Amino acid sequence: MGLYEHWILPALLDFVMGQKAIMKQRRRLVPLARGRVLEVGIGSGLNLAFYDPVQVSEVLGLDPSSEMKSRARKRVAASPVPVSFVGLSGEEIPLENASVDTILFTYTLCTIPDPVKALHEMRRVLKPGGQLLFCEHGKAPDDDVAQFQRRLEPTWSNWCGGCHLTRDVPDLLSKGGFSVRDMDARYIPGPRFATFNYRGMAQAG
Repeated sequence: MGLYEHWILPALLDFVMGQKAIMKQRRRLVPLARGRVLEVGIGSGLNLAFYDPVQVSEVLGLDPSSEMKSRARKRVAASPVPVSFVGLSGEEIPLENASVDTILFTYTLCTIPDPVKALHEMRRVLKPGGQLLFCEHGKAPDDDVAQFQRRLEPTWSNWCGGCHLTRDVPDLLSKGGFSVRDMDARYIPGPRFATFNYRGMAQAG
């Protein structure tokens, strides 16, 4: 791993993912979590302050980046709910079937190499009647923006930790075995090619 991936990229991601418009989306979504929560792509722990300790018993954090987990230490220590880390990859979740009440991911699906496989794994570990909470950027509905996303994506992905700009979040959720029950999809403040935002809740089936 080079200097950029080890030092610069984690700091850049932590900064960008902590911007006001993105934190506003986290603040709206995370308090909806209930019970035993699996957070896929916990990263530097930016969601932790928003969990409701009355409703959440524990958070299990999954992330492949040791650098991002290292950055999460202070936020884990200050978390209002117990936090522990489990495994690395969303494509292979080291939990038993039907073992969590809520799965949450924010700005994570864009970087998972095989998002459909990862969603099938999430479906496997989610209890019947459990909820999947998601907040992601992705494919824009406007043709000119989507065309620019497609042109930019190879370079963007190379410099932004494998992030994809063109993923169709509702379609991926459907292919992963989930039905969207509630979703808000709109541009949030920032460059339009990276800020078409999907936030909502889905259930298995």
